[in-house]
Amino acid sequence: MAGPDFSEIFRQEAQDLLEQLEAALLDLEQSPDDRGLIDGAFRALHTLKGSGAMFGFDRVAAFTHRFETAFDRVRKGLAPPSRDLVAVALSAKDHIRTLVDAPAAAEPAEGEAILETLRGVVEGDAPPSAAAPPDRPVPAGAAEAPGASVTWRVRFRLPRNALVTGANPLLLLDELRALGRCTVTALTDGVPPLDELDPEACHLAWDVTLTTAHPRAAIEDVFIFVLDESDLTIEPHGEPHGEPLGEPPSGRAPPVPAPSAPPAGPAADAEAGEPDRPIPGDAPAGRRDADAAGARDPRPGTSLRVQAERLDELMDRVGELVIAQARLSQLAGASSDANVKSVAEELERLAAGLRDITMGIRMVPIGSLFGRFRRLAHDLSRDLGKDLELVTSGEETELDKTMIERLADPLVHLIRNSIDHGLEDAERRRAAGKPPRGTVRLGARHSGAEVLISVADDGRGLDAARIRAKAEEQGLLAPGAEASDAELFQFLFHAGFSTAREVSAVSGRGVGMDVVKRTIEGLRGTIDVATRPGAGTEVTLRLPLTLAIIDGLLVRVGRGRYAIPLSAVEECVELTVADDLRSRGRSFLNIRGDLVPFLRLRELFATAAPPDPYQKVVIVSAGDLRVGLVVDQIIGSHQTVIKSLSKLHADVETFSGATILGDGTVALILDVVHLVEFGQAREERLKAC
Repeated sequence: MAGPDFSEIFRQEAQDLLEQLEAALLDLEQSPDDRGLIDGAFRALHTLKGSGAMFGFDRVAAFTHRFETAFDRVRKGLAPPSRDLVAVALSAKDHIRTLVDAPAAAEPAEGEAILETLRGVVEGDAPPSAAAPPDRPVPAGAAEAPGASVTWRVRFRLPRNALVTGANPLLLLDELRALGRCTVTALTDGVPPLDELDPEACHLAWDVTLTTAHPRAAIEDVFIFVLDESDLTIEPHGEPHGEPLGEPPSGRAPPVPAPSAPPAGPAADAEAGEPDRPIPGDAPAGRRDADAAGARDPRPGTSLRVQAERLDELMDRVGELVIAQARLSQLAGASSDANVKSVAEELERLAAGLRDITMGIRMVPIGSLFGRFRRLAHDLSRDLGKDLELVTSGEETELDKTMIERLADPLVHLIRNSIDHGLEDAERRRAAGKPPRGTVRLGARHSGAEVLISVADDGRGLDAARIRAKAEEQGLLAPGAEASDAELFQFLFHAGFSTAREVSAVSGRGVGMDVVKRTIEGLRGTIDVATRPGAGTEVTLRLPLTLAIIDGLLVRVGRGRYAIPLSAVEECVELTVADDLRSRGRSFLNIRGDLVPFLRLRELFATAAPPDPYQKVVIVSAGDLRVGLVVDQIIGSHQTVIKSLSKLHADVETFSGATILGDGTVALILDVVHLVEFGQAREERLKAC
């Protein structure tokens, strides 16, 4: 059996770290005084450097080390976290991503240029005196004697499970030795009797006297990945000098040399080692192991990384199980054996629970998608010279992972258009009485069985007259033909349609919005556009929760059976003979005082079989619109496993897919959104007559 692909493990780990780094940098631009953001960015860089060196990504480790060295000046308060710093740091992050994903495509000269720019930013703004940051305690005399050695007392005890989780205290001690001359004392007061000793637990503690010219921060960095669960104290010990302390404190065991480890472990009264050892990435072995252990240390409540292909396969298996369960239920219904009926009911309950759990596994918070667009807005703000803010809401809204993956490109196009075409520049906004900073809002929320994702801006809004003129110019609309604003706005999604007066590097060629429409329709969703001249535009994407399994209402029309998504069904009523006769020519039903148009599916599907004497009407809705679907029989609810139609039927808009019934026959799934739009359009035509 093949072992794990460690390079792929590192790439997945690096992806998470780079996302953390990007989020911290973007937040830092808005909150430059937030110390936690600076430390978070530095911690992500530090972990990435150590893991890269450990997994053999030496170019990643070397570049990240130099990036980290420059950013360390920001962490120490020697350079301010300016907008220029964030911009070049984001470019450095992009270069690291290229080194991880496609190292052959990474240009060394480009990396050197980025690092040189980064060095210039952090050193050009550095204060003349390299004083220690004020929030770190410094022993007396250190500031008056720059570069002098200082003696520190370092005492630490690792958690009992430290050895199991991969931490190596010998390598941590080796890192301390690399900082200067040190004396190590092992504290054995926590070692239990032999018959109670757990060989996998860490029972020792250490007392280290370290004389070094490095700052306290360098000592803290040794323990950066075990700090949260360890008992650690770092205190100044004595005045600055160049010699190590003599005897250890009274009552302690005499210093003992640590067992040999590659490289040599720390020993009592060890000679001062090299402060900087030139290995790839300049990350000591102890740091690399600690980094990797800290990054992959499982914690209670953490998530488990699973390949997406396995989830897809699990979903397929659950779908087949649902189909088999439906067949068993059908057989049990025709059987008089009570045991068979009982087993069928139990299996139906278990299959429904397994379906819900599997669906829940596939659901992902949409915040994982929204986070990507913060960088897009940041870059467009710089490229277009527009001051803007991206505000997100509803990040906790969950959506099927397959849909989230396919939504990335449509949302990129919508956000670009909002920023480039929607938002005015600062001067025009001031002239219109608006704040100079524009706002783009990206939100998500649940609405019944749908998820609504909206992209809204407070810009100039859409010009319906200009859209009409462009549509007539391109032959999409007859001159003088009647068209509502909603119909005019849909022309924006035609290929090659653009009202932009100038073509920019971002948009304006009429390419992209047609991709948005095709993708959303492929997800069985719809697009709504609303605008207020001078106040902004909002584009709303209406999407189903999932593309895999839904609860459906099974109906019969003639001899054919069809499934209607149960989430879209409001109610079922009987079509009386009087209503049937009265509605001839004008198909409306009076539902508690509201006139609801209805469609006769027998006519729509050209069914030849005679109708049932008592037909039923299924009232379905999409958004605020309702329509009735006349069917011959309502069979009942059915767990519907959605199967995609073939490319031959790609243009059939009435159906969104198909499902396999318990007897092996196929039932088509009605596209409720299309049928509602079709019914409402027919109603408008009848009213105009």
